[in-house]
Amino acid sequence: MENFNHFGGVVMKYTISKGSMDKADKIYFQNMTGKEVEERLKENDIIIIPVGSTEYHGKGQCYGEDTFLVTRMAETVAKEVGCTVSQPIWFGSHPWNQMGMPGTIVIPEETFTNYLRAIIAGYWNAGFRKQILINGHGQEYVIPNAIQQFGKIYQVPAVITFVNWPTVIHDHLKDKAHGGPFETAFRHADEVEASYAMALFPEMNKKEDMEDTEPTGFMPEGHIDKGGDVYQYPIPGHAQIGCGGLEVILYPEGVIGKPTLADPAKAEAGLDDLFDYLIKLHNDIRAKFPPGVLPDMKLVSERDPKVLEDVIKGPFKGGKSIYSLHHPI
Repeated sequence: MENFNHFGGVVMKYTISKGSMDKADKIYFQNMTGKEVEERLKENDIIIIPVGSTEYHGKGQCYGEDTFLVTRMAETVAKEVGCTVSQPIWFGSHPWNQMGMPGTIVIPEETFTNYLRAIIAGYWNAGFRKQILINGHGQEYVIPNAIQQFGKIYQVPAVITFVNWPTVIHDHLKDKAHGGPFETAFRHADEVEASYAMALFPEMNKKEDMEDTEPTGFMPEGHIDKGGDVYQYPIPGHAQIGCGGLEVILYPEGVIGKPTLADPAKAEAGLDDLFDYLIKLHNDIRAKFPPGVLPDMKLVSERDPKVLEDVIKGPFKGGKSIYSLHHPI
């Protein structure tokens, strides 16, 4: 569909959601009744799980920025395709260099992984056996562990995918020297991130309060990747320690870069391409595995077929819950 977006006069392909977390518009699982979920599962049994964080983004950007980025993305997609969205994961895992920053709520990797794995299992048990996890924070090195743990422990037919949104549109997030629309390289709470935040939730950004900093590091350029790993340098940004310092010491402003250069118009093309991909991913999963259809259990599990049939049927239909397979949650 063609619409004018909410931050200017430029036509965008998609209408960006203005927020549905507390609305009864049948977007969020938590906002729906049991009957509404039963009806939804007959039509679409895919759920999107936004995985964010709570951390300091400086004086002009909100603490929940990483989470609002992926919830608005998920809501926009759900309104296009009719799937369900989970209320987000508000607290995330953090790399070592973010330790100590006031307002950054750090969840240990093992706790975060176990928590996320339990959420995946809970939604599977609720009937959402196809799940798309969208990450909005620098924890892309942890989330796959939760998915793999779920698969190893339960061995049930499922389609669980993980999307790190910057990876999808990496070229759109680069600076002009590398073919992108930005003056500066993607870092943290910077020109790039603030532009996408202003496009997706302008009401929670105060550009007049944004402060700039000069990024620094201990190693020459070209070894360690930058924000979102969009430059594909040899060493991912979170695959090292000691190549830079603690943010609370180097960047007490909570910003690495120049958010004062942010402009929501710089995010338009990237968002359109991101939504194109997420919708394609959803539609391809749904076409291959229509509602109620799962991967062939004989090909994805070594469990006894009768046991699997019982948990796929579920406790409301004469079967058993997923937790009958493994007692620790």
